[in-house]
Amino acid sequence: MMALSLSAQAQTQPGETCTDANGKSQPCPLASSVAEASKEIEVVEVFGVSGTRYLAERSGDQRRAADLAGTPATLNILTQSQILDSGKTDLKEILSSQAGVTLGTGENGNAFGDRYIIRGHEARSDVFVDGLRDPGMTTRESFATEQVEIAKGPSATFAGRGTSGGAVNSITKGALLGESFNILDAGVGTDDHYRLTFDSNLNLTADTALRLNLLTGSETVPDRDRAERDRQGALLAINHAPGERWRLAADVYYLDAEDVPDLGSYFDRDAREPVEDIPVYAQAEDFLNSEALSLTLRGEYTFNEDTRIYAAVRAGDTENGYLATGARGTTRDLSDPEAPGADTISLSTHQGWQDVEYSAAQFNLIHSIDTGGIGQRWVFGVDYIDEQVDNGVYDIDTLGTPNCRVSGRRGVSDGYCVLDGNGALYNNANTLLQRSYQRGESDAAMDIQTISAYAMNTLTFNEHWELFLGLRQDWFDYSNAVTSRGEASTYDYSDTLTNGHVGLVYNITEYGNVYATYSTASNINGGESDLGANCGYGGLCGSPDQVAQSDPEHVENMELGTKWQFFDEKLLATAALFQITKSDVHESVGDAYSNLGTLNTGKNEVRGVEFSLSGSVTEALSVQLSAALMDSEVTGSFEPANVGLALSNFADDSLFLQLRYQPNDSVAFGASYTYKSEMYGGQPDSAAGYDAENGQYSIVVPSYGVVDLFANWFVTDDLNLRLNVGNVTDEAYWTAAYRSGSFMYIGDARTVRASVVYEF
Repeated sequence: MMALSLSAQAQTQPGETCTDANGKSQPCPLASSVAEASKEIEVVEVFGVSGTRYLAERSGDQRRAADLAGTPATLNILTQSQILDSGKTDLKEILSSQAGVTLGTGENGNAFGDRYIIRGHEARSDVFVDGLRDPGMTTRESFATEQVEIAKGPSATFAGRGTSGGAVNSITKGALLGESFNILDAGVGTDDHYRLTFDSNLNLTADTALRLNLLTGSETVPDRDRAERDRQGALLAINHAPGERWRLAADVYYLDAEDVPDLGSYFDRDAREPVEDIPVYAQAEDFLNSEALSLTLRGEYTFNEDTRIYAAVRAGDTENGYLATGARGTTRDLSDPEAPGADTISLSTHQGWQDVEYSAAQFNLIHSIDTGGIGQRWVFGVDYIDEQVDNGVYDIDTLGTPNCRVSGRRGVSDGYCVLDGNGALYNNANTLLQRSYQRGESDAAMDIQTISAYAMNTLTFNEHWELFLGLRQDWFDYSNAVTSRGEASTYDYSDTLTNGHVGLVYNITEYGNVYATYSTASNINGGESDLGANCGYGGLCGSPDQVAQSDPEHVENMELGTKWQFFDEKLLATAALFQITKSDVHESVGDAYSNLGTLNTGKNEVRGVEFSLSGSVTEALSVQLSAALMDSEVTGSFEPANVGLALSNFADDSLFLQLRYQPNDSVAFGASYTYKSEMYGGQPDSAAGYDAENGQYSIVVPSYGVVDLFANWFVTDDLNLRLNVGNVTDEAYWTAAYRSGSFMYIGDARTVRASVVYEF
């Protein structure tokens, strides 16, 4: 993928007047800025700092009053330029490379959507698009993304329920007034890779612009040639500014992702490492499909330079389904007719479907006032969201002939093995199961309706002191009709969540500050949409009566940090010490539980320090760095043996570094490095699995470091060539482990991608 040969001015403030390409004054476009032609800078950076590629000036969330350098919290913003240079396209790839962010696994191979873990806590339901919650558990792409924002630490004041470790906000590309361009980006590469995107911005009139983004692409998973990824997507956006006060915008987004999934390898408990050379065992009928469609409307009215209102509404639905094959190491039973006692790999089936329909609305009144020499910027807002989620399974018939006998938890049974008695791969290893399937009935129909009200104020006392205050209340109604093992149960309860945020900033100089912040968040019982009554992964914990009387989980964050701007404010350096404490954690209800209080027996802490560096060191050298040194510990549990253990799928140390060097107008090149330290398998928000007898964690995800390279050749003002090499050293690595180690996700092997971008 190449870049658009346009640069942007610094982001305009709402209510300001902009000048179009013909010199005419007009209202600035909604959540965007005016662009001007330039050969040196490649892409439109709506929120970027002029003259930099990797530094955003501010969040795309209009409720955040301060710019990035003045925000009393850790907020990592990945610009469109940085994402394009990295060569990463799925949001999962983009986020998992960042420090403090890891990936998780679903219960029994649950493959709905991407599973992010921020500072040790699951965030798969804490993904937002343009400030509105995006509850669809879907595959997420970057072809229509302006920038990606990762808020670290509890973010309930802005985001509502959940957000224990943070939240992700993806900013959508909007139509730009005053510019017309067409960018065609075509790429091919190893592993049958092709990717074609089209980005077109057209000014229909002086006050109306239209933008179209299209995507088509496909590839096989590197070194896993029967596993595939296929993407088709579109975004149509319109921006209308009828006069100086009104700004209106709308967009329609569509993505169809059709994959053949690969559950990866498994953990060898004897060797205490993942099996590296596992054959590709995906079956011919395997699929992982995700289709998302949404419509968003936005409006803004400016009364005067101090007061404006901003509103947004969205309706969307997603349809997800998967049929995936798992593999585990085993031995043939002594009754096996071919090779009794021989080592082999047997197959299993994992499957499910999910439909999500949601509607959301947000209204904000933003008012600035000066009282007694104290500047105040108030935000009053209300939020509404209705999330309706149906989960179910497929009715499966396995028509293939069993070829081995294996023993398991349910005794000896006929099985399907991909290795013969000599350890060689069967010729028909990818067609052994021959499953037929049809969609079954729903077994969990969830509906959560949430109404929220919040108030925020940023007070500026003088050139040195600033104070941020935020308070939010969420009222929710929850219902879930669950069928488990043939028994139907209806869960129905309501509750109120109250959370806040306080941040104090002391500006040491014009270019540097220190800050202290305190924030809270709450998680509700059964809040994850894909689990039904499965407690261990964020589903319902307890009987209907128990759930109704359980308390929300409570999260607190304390953070002390500093931010400094260098080189004419083109480079931002940050550092922060933090501690997240999560209490009243819902733990699985077993036979030993005798009263309701045991539902909220868990507690854990994550402590650490995080550093970041973003922007331009010189005109030629750009950098994006994030590093985290953390420690997690379970400090309370119904099971005393869990106390003192680390959280699962949690990396103590992580680092991401991307450098770009452009010595002249014709070439640019760079590299990135991603590092994650050792992690351990287990359930979210729980102690990692531990072998007390041997004094070691049961399932280990080894540490890894991955190097990527990229280069650009700017042939003309309109033609750009680009090369991306992923995982240059062909490092074998794994990104996450299931609690039993029965599957471990494999990181991509080496890839080579060549792209051509043409502007016309």
